[in-house]
Amino acid sequence: MEQQSEFVTRVMGWLRQGSEIAEGWLLSPAAWSQFALLALAVFGAVYASRRIAPLALRMLDPGDKDTIIATALRFALRFLPLLMPLLAYGFTAAGEEVTRSLFGSGDVIAFGKRVFFFLAARLFVQQVLRDPFLKLLGKYVLVPVAALYAVGLLDDISLRLEETIIALGNIRFSVMALIRGLIAGGLLFWLGSWSNRQSADYIKKQEELRPATRELAVKATEVAIFGASFLLLMSIMGIDLTAVALLGGALGVGIGLGLQQIAANFVSGIILLIEGQTTVGDYVELDGGEKGTIVKMTARACVLETFDGKWIVVPNEHFVTTRVVNYSDQGSANRYEALFSVGYDTDINLVPEVIERAVQALPFVLTQPDGPDCELRGFGESSVDFAVEYWVNGIDDGKNKYGSVVLFAIWNALKAAGIEMPYPHRVVEIKGALPKGNI
Repeated sequence: MEQQSEFVTRVMGWLRQGSEIAEGWLLSPAAWSQFALLALAVFGAVYASRRIAPLALRMLDPGDKDTIIATALRFALRFLPLLMPLLAYGFTAAGEEVTRSLFGSGDVIAFGKRVFFFLAARLFVQQVLRDPFLKLLGKYVLVPVAALYAVGLLDDISLRLEETIIALGNIRFSVMALIRGLIAGGLLFWLGSWSNRQSADYIKKQEELRPATRELAVKATEVAIFGASFLLLMSIMGIDLTAVALLGGALGVGIGLGLQQIAANFVSGIILLIEGQTTVGDYVELDGGEKGTIVKMTARACVLETFDGKWIVVPNEHFVTTRVVNYSDQGSANRYEALFSVGYDTDINLVPEVIERAVQALPFVLTQPDGPDCELRGFGESSVDFAVEYWVNGIDDGKNKYGSVVLFAIWNALKAAGIEMPYPHRVVEIKGALPKGNI
């Protein structure tokens, strides 16, 4: 209650002071001359802005160009709505110097100058800012601050907020420091997010770099930007960085004890990005049997996409500490084989030529580094077993992309050559005489 009554008393004092100032202005000839100068400044600002704005629009309009200079010019054109209040602010600032030198007073014109600054702040928030976060910050921070500055209460309220102390145990800070930290933190981390997006887009467009190098550069830039933002925020809020160092040491101990797997995956991700032995686009097979194409690499894990569209999230540590079969990136040559059998009554000397010619006729089978090679693998119980090896350009994911077409070609070639594929034969031997009733 005492704080509320004190606040009400302070507000009533501000209102009384404002009414006394307004009454003094109305009865002072010097104040009326300043009002005249204000009106002249407004007229001059309106006239000058109407003459300058079309000229600036013609000179700065980049048209349909898509260059860095064109982007900068479009950004500059967004500030045209501020031309009139800024010109009025400049004219009143010059008029204030004149009135103070002639009359020794310039309170009225100084008030007008602050009002023009308030109008410029409102237009800046309404017509220049487009980002939702910046627009919100301008609406609830910049415009109220400009309004308080216009009516001359900004210094008093700032002092009041500085004197209001919040205590949390041994930590004491003023309300003003808290507000300043929140505003600075919001701006810094918005700027960090924006600069991180811009740098990431720029780095990803550098196609001459390996995908792993681009990912590493993006992650390193992100860590650097947000690390610098955090340290700068600590400095703005007046927090001793020695405490931050102690906190970092405590976090290091916590990571070493309780977050070992997360730390191991993070370090493994950095190793993968630096070495580049496994990168986005590679088709890999892990020790646990997981197969798929790497579609995404993060600081903690890699994402594999299987041939049937499923996504498998594999921790980075598995790629460093276990055996990984890398079929290399898509577009490289890989060798596969198809197994088949023929009957024992077949002239097996004819089989390799028939099969190699049929497989070589397929459009996706390569001649380099080697053409199709049909090999005799063994003599089974009911068949002679063969295998044909062939090279293709790409990955046979799931043994379906090329294998099925090759087996069709083998079947058709054997049928055309009159060679039959055997089926199992079984000989049943009955020992002893059968009962007469079953004969």
